[in-house]
Amino acid sequence: MTGVELDTLVKEAVKQPGVLGARMTGAGFGGCAIALVAKDHVDAVKAAVGAKYQETIGYAPSFYVAEIADGPKRLD
Repeated sequence: MTGVELDTLVKEAVKQPGVLGARMTGAGFGGCAIALVAKDHVDAVKAAVGAKYQETIGYAPSFYVAEIADGPKRLD
């Protein structure tokens, strides 16, 4: 158990189609939650999780979307 805010984000995220997993990350000062989401489900997950969070907590959460890149390589 981390706190109602993070618990709400994680518990709702893992219920969503396209979510491979979710958990709390960081330590102290509120932390963050991270979810691995299939690219074509990101908008739906943000909407569903955001709505549940707003309903439970009383204000909207912030989402930051990160994508995997090809990694370093030589440029010609």
